[in-house]
Amino acid sequence: MTQTSSIGAERLSARMARGTAFLGSETAIICGAMSWVSERHLVSAISNAGGFGLIACGAMTPELLDAEIAATKTMTDKPFGVNLITMHPGLFDLIAVCAKHQVTHVVLAGGLPPAGALDAIKASGAKVVCFAPALSLAKKLIRSGVDALVVEGMEAGGHIGPVSTSVLAQEILPEVADKVPVFVAGGIGRGEAIAAYLDMGAAGVQLGTRFVCATESIAHANFKKAFLRASARDAVASVQIDPRLPVIPVRALKNAGADLFTAKQREVAQLLDEGKVAMAEAQLQIEHYWAGALRRAVIDGDVEHGSLMAGQSVGMVTKEEPAAEIIAALMDEAAVALEQRAA
Repeated sequence: MTQTSSIGAERLSARMARGTAFLGSETAIICGAMSWVSERHLVSAISNAGGFGLIACGAMTPELLDAEIAATKTMTDKPFGVNLITMHPGLFDLIAVCAKHQVTHVVLAGGLPPAGALDAIKASGAKVVCFAPALSLAKKLIRSGVDALVVEGMEAGGHIGPVSTSVLAQEILPEVADKVPVFVAGGIGRGEAIAAYLDMGAAGVQLGTRFVCATESIAHANFKKAFLRASARDAVASVQIDPRLPVIPVRALKNAGADLFTAKQREVAQLLDEGKVAMAEAQLQIEHYWAGALRRAVIDGDVEHGSLMAGQSVGMVTKEEPAAEIIAALMDEAAVALEQRAA
């Protein structure tokens, strides 16, 4: 790192101490789990650069996750975690794979963990991190035994809730930050914002969008170009067209793929009307649509018809650069901000 002043650097280190102790990393900066993007190359690069990488399991089978964790371990000896989706039908098999590899941190996303999930993860000695989209849920999760929370606002990319990061941070941090480490996520693109959330009591932060254009990211060149061209207002939330389909909004860059998703919802709603699918199957069809659309964009480079999941911080992604340089810049900006506040 190239901090301009030891005062700012010392203050930043002190404020991140709880987060770094929890994660076992040099900085309390987590790279959010992004399906198809957060795989061995980006995860190992983030961890090697002092951050904390997260493998995005998404819809992977246990066999695929097993291979991904093993491959990541050959590329870094630093700590990293695995993000699992709570609604995955093979959740407990995936937890067993994490235990086999002695993964130190498991992040559960996509709703409250099913019965037994927390115990199964903790039995392996791993720490459990969960998302808390509301204060009531944060308190419930703490009572159930989670080790840390991620508070993610609607500015984030991918599946989002209805409340902004700044409001969630104000609601949740004063109430629970003394009980478990809390990491703030959603719309963070610069170190000044990191410093502000640390000052409010956060143990660290999670960023996803900022790392998509890292040199080590395997995202297709077309996908990265779309990010480099985009501004904050281009990252918009999807619209739910049928109240029977509880579609969690997804934030992505505007393109023809967004219109295709609207058409997909209409198609599934009609199948429901005709009694051709049950509600659970309808929801699964929607989820599978997103998984496929995201892969088309990230891996195949189809930025017109694929899904360009991106947070509103996308306007702050201005060039392709190594993960280590992104983390160093964020830390420098945060240190300068903390030094100025000390003056």
